[in-house]
Amino acid sequence: MYHISNIVSYHKISITRSYRLYACLSLLILFSFGTQNDAVSQSITEENDIKVDFTTPKLNKKRLNWTLAIAGTSYVGASTALYNSWYKDYPRSSFHFHNDFKEWRGVDKIGHGFSAYFQSEWAYKGLRWTGLKEKNAIWLGAAAGLLSQTTIEVMDGFSAEWGFSVADFSANVVGAGGFALQQSLWNEQRIRFKSSSTPINYTERYGSSYFEERAHDIYGSGFATRYLKDYNAQTNWLSLNIKSFFPKSPLPDWLNVAVGYGAENMFGGFSNQFDTDIPTGEIKRYSQFYISLDADLSKIDTDSPILRTLLDVVNVLKMPFSTLEINTLGEVKFYALRF
Repeated sequence: MYHISNIVSYHKISITRSYRLYACLSLLILFSFGTQNDAVSQSITEENDIKVDFTTPKLNKKRLNWTLAIAGTSYVGASTALYNSWYKDYPRSSFHFHNDFKEWRGVDKIGHGFSAYFQSEWAYKGLRWTGLKEKNAIWLGAAAGLLSQTTIEVMDGFSAEWGFSVADFSANVVGAGGFALQQSLWNEQRIRFKSSSTPINYTERYGSSYFEERAHDIYGSGFATRYLKDYNAQTNWLSLNIKSFFPKSPLPDWLNVAVGYGAENMFGGFSNQFDTDIPTGEIKRYSQFYISLDADLSKIDTDSPILRTLLDVVNVLKMPFSTLEINTLGEVKFYALRF
């Protein structure tokens, strides 16, 4: 039987990690709508052997109205679902702050930046599809990404169990701002925020089924749930496109160099929390730093709006390549193939 603190810990993690699911719900619908309409325009332009342009040269009010309506409905629906799923059953309070800067060794903070980044980019692409001017689309897209993430922080701020996290909000600003700054300077994303997750068999790794049960209580079960919530399994990346910085290089356009950060042996937010007679003193929390190659799928040319959308969605993930790890335990590891 686990302590009640363990159960509370599980729900806290669920809330802090739900931003990824929230992001997909609120913006994937918007982007998919744009894809369906572009599929129609493609059939027209291909008849005249004109390369498909995924934007329109001037503002299309019909597209804009539909986009705003779907985006607004998705935002309200996702926010309502999030509140009813995680916040409704917990006591409310006046707005307050919570210092979780050192929680989860920063993995969750980087994850917030990642989500704000790709939400901003997807919103920007949806706005450009309507014909909105580049500059306006950039900053409105960044604002949409920041709004989506800040909504979660505000809900935390009115919950007695948690509070508004300045660290989380700062990470959101970095993610949305990172997108806007690059798009403004270079008219492209030369450095991408990406994410990956490598499933962990806790029983096999720690030699006891207790740790799998503990991970189940904290991070949930099933591949999708663990992918979204398991901090031990997650790595967040900055993926740099080589060709963008060195245009005369003979390297392929899609080839990136990626640096990543993760952490392991975490069974609690600030410290490990165990309720067992099994010796756990040797389970030391530590950080991991990675360097690897990656693929920027946005550099792959296609005239298919459906394929373009699929590539953009998958592009939030780090592609599997050989990887070097250096961690704070003083270890250096090489992986022939790591996701």
